[in-house]
Amino acid sequence: MAPQTPAVVMDNGTGYSKLGFAGNDSPSFVFPTAIATKGPAGGSGGSGSGRPAVANKPSFLTGGAGQGGNLSGKRGTEDLDFFIGDEALAASAGPGYGIHYPIRHGQVENWDHMERFWSNSIFKYLRVEPEDHYFLLTEPPLNPPENREATAEIMFESFNVAGLYIAVQAVLALAASWTSSKVQDRSLTGTVIDSGEGVTHVIPVAEGYVIASSIKSVPIAGRDITYFVQSLLRDRGEPDSSLKTAERIKEEFCYVSPDIVKEFARFDREPDRFVKHTVTQPNGRAVTVDVGYERFLAPEIFFNPEIYSSDFLTPLPNIVDTVIQSSPIDVRRGLYKNIVLSGGSTLYKDFGRRLQRDIKHMVEGRIKASEVRSGGAKSGGLDVQVITHKRQRHGPWFGGSLLGQTPEFRSYCHTKAEYDEIGPSIVRRFALLGGPGSS
Repeated sequence: MAPQTPAVVMDNGTGYSKLGFAGNDSPSFVFPTAIATKGPAGGSGGSGSGRPAVANKPSFLTGGAGQGGNLSGKRGTEDLDFFIGDEALAASAGPGYGIHYPIRHGQVENWDHMERFWSNSIFKYLRVEPEDHYFLLTEPPLNPPENREATAEIMFESFNVAGLYIAVQAVLALAASWTSSKVQDRSLTGTVIDSGEGVTHVIPVAEGYVIASSIKSVPIAGRDITYFVQSLLRDRGEPDSSLKTAERIKEEFCYVSPDIVKEFARFDREPDRFVKHTVTQPNGRAVTVDVGYERFLAPEIFFNPEIYSSDFLTPLPNIVDTVIQSSPIDVRRGLYKNIVLSGGSTLYKDFGRRLQRDIKHMVEGRIKASEVRSGGAKSGGLDVQVITHKRQRHGPWFGGSLLGQTPEFRSYCHTKAEYDEIGPSIVRRFALLGGPGSS
């Protein structure tokens, strides 16, 4: 095998998948994690409960090791049966194909669909022979070990990959933040706020190890903001309040305000803050939509969730503070100092600044209270820092690209030979990339 082949980095998220090669600045492909197959549509479908479906399949090895398992042997016909990504969305709009989303809340729920999705990702998009490449895949925090084994089974038996490393997205997001000028030391200690399409996680990481007991999940993410924009457009009776238009407005116009009451007043004082947005509808007709309060009101649901939901009422800064306070005392200072943003829903203008300000207020209030209780003994204070950086949108993918190009990367991977000797359980443990003790 040629030693110079770059590692393949695949970050499969609930909303989008990012595919590319280690050493690159950005993924080669970003498209929805969706698959269209013949027949009716389904949600995530199939095998959400119990042992993943892959375990119940007949052995992949019937094709012999040289043929790379069940999919690559019939690559030509397999491609005709299904589409992935944007092609899947297009196919499902016509007759004959149903759309499926194999990942929900970050975890694979339909392994048959996921295997086909990976097949097209590798052969049709990346156009690589998997036996010539090492693969770095990502997983969400608290991914069950059975899911990891199922992933390995497909990668080694269906695709015959040369080597495999499965990394937690939060650890890779920390590595991606090293590109920020605010980061002095390349630490793998920090608090990652990962907010994508379907869910927001707050994940404390100490020296590359996720502190699992302190992770909090927030049921507010990109999709909720889109729905909120849509409901505001509908309430106002705008000529177009489709989900697509709401998404465009969210991505192009929204920002986080420092003070929501003052922002309302500014909008009322300066009508030119309202933007006219022209939308071309499917029938080709152009309509104008007014974009007003939703510009700052939509992302505000992270900081004042009660304006959107009656079920979930805790602001994001409070959750971050709770997560750090519930972590071991000796790592808290590092967790406050290195709060790293990751994912498309953290990209709003001034999101990081507002988050840093609100967390700082809470921390300073607590320190003052303890100084009063202790009779005026001064505390050394705490440095609260929220890191924003250029690679935020695809943080885990870019972190994977950085680590996948290091000279030691291959020594961290499990190889096909090791898998054949020991079996799927080998992937329950990986050496820690860039962590303590690594060269």
